[in-house]
Amino acid sequence: MIYSLDRTLFIPKPRHEVFAFFAKAENLEQITPDFLKFHILSPLPITMQPGALIDYKLRLHGIPIRWRTRIEAFEPDSFFIDSQLSGPYRQWIHRHDFTDIPGGTLMHDHVDYQLPFGPIGDLVRALFVRSSVQRIFDYRNQTILKIFSR
Repeated sequence: MIYSLDRTLFIPKPRHEVFAFFAKAENLEQITPDFLKFHILSPLPITMQPGALIDYKLRLHGIPIRWRTRIEAFEPDSFFIDSQLSGPYRQWIHRHDFTDIPGGTLMHDHVDYQLPFGPIGDLVRALFVRSSVQRIFDYRNQTILKIFSR
């Protein structure tokens, strides 16, 4: 089964400034919760463009995981899409949209994800993964607001 997560956040800064922050892959480390022990392995800086590959390492419930994503689409100041090529999910597609609104930028994250192992994966999602993914995106949004409030 494919699951989705949607998050929308108002950021009181111009779209080009907000997008520029997200276009730097190295900024992902500062908006990821410490409990994931997240680190980018790819040499920096990474040129964000379709086909760019980004390798990470992290820990999920103490288990070390390597994750590789590919930038599938990249439209400066508008949106980009990354998808997991290898990692903990059977599928992970994350679209980041940025829209001008009065007073700032509306950022919208949409993630479609699927776990491996069929019904067992669905049970694991219900028990652990759903709340973990929500917690990660809650942390991201709180941290993003702090960064852009400076």
